[in-house]
Amino acid sequence: MCGRFNVHDSPEVQGLMEELGLSKRLDTRLNIAPGARAQIVYDPGQGRVVDDALWSLLIERKPDGSGYRPSPKYSTFNARAGSLGSSPLWKRRFPTQRAIIPASAFHEWTGPKGHKQCHNIHPQNGAIAFAGLYERWDFGGDIVPSFTIVTLPPHPRFSHIHTKSIPLMLQPDEFDLWLDPGITQLEPFQHLLKTRIASPLVVEPVRSPERLDVVGEVERIAADDE
Repeated sequence: MCGRFNVHDSPEVQGLMEELGLSKRLDTRLNIAPGARAQIVYDPGQGRVVDDALWSLLIERKPDGSGYRPSPKYSTFNARAGSLGSSPLWKRRFPTQRAIIPASAFHEWTGPKGHKQCHNIHPQNGAIAFAGLYERWDFGGDIVPSFTIVTLPPHPRFSHIHTKSIPLMLQPDEFDLWLDPGITQLEPFQHLLKTRIASPLVVEPVRSPERLDVVGEVERIAADDE
């Protein structure tokens, strides 16, 4: 599960955007939650673009008409890797509507109810490129992009942080494959959809998603090839 993340206009995020072949600087946004907006990168067939999108693939108008919100009927802010080729919701979009969601870190909580500890989790070096899917909804001429983040099965070295999943974080040499709308079969992506930690992660106990000062011992989780 990935349910909160943040983006800082930092050298690491700027470097990620350069790896993606884009010069745009991203906005700093803290504690991005499902239903909030984040900036995503995708290729609709005419080259890569950066778009502001709502986090949760299925969205609808708010009842008061003030904007848009995730569908209350379904939870679509994460997409399990194992269902990308079978779920009617994901398999229609996976062939040509893949996106990368740049981030600085994501958050997970551990501990008992009432005493949960927030962790700020990020690569040891660089920023995060979450793998995701996107949609562009047309509400009477109002085009509203939305997205979901792909999650992998639980990883044994991460399961003490989250027992059910870990987000799919792409490496620079995987960007072109993931964003190529001309590659429409599932097979070329199979090696990406197995649980993995591709680069070392740093797990920092912090006060909250808005207050990222470290309040305890920092943990480092090794990559699979270390």
